[in-house]
Amino acid sequence: MLKAKTVQKSKTALKKRDIPVTPASKPQHGAAGRTGTWRTFRPEIDRPSCKKCGNCILYCPEACIDRDLNVDYDYCKGCGICANECPTKSIKMVRE
Repeated sequence: MLKAKTVQKSKTALKKRDIPVTPASKPQHGAAGRTGTWRTFRPEIDRPSCKKCGNCILYCPEACIDRDLNVDYDYCKGCGICANECPTKSIKMVRE
């Protein structure tokens, strides 16, 4: 768990660089929180060519890819970051 002193130091450093410091809100539950309806492309993972490096999991801003390489399309926005970060190009963005 983060210590209050560490959090305060981080806030101070960000403010010195004119970076706004605001709290993140919790995602909403249910249909109101589903952002997958925004996308026009969706990622498809070619499992045989995947080396399971974890880049897609690490870089997905919505945390939509799990350790078993399942994509939660209810929340995936189709940004394509996972495909861009895949070193083996095992993720293709497919039009909806």
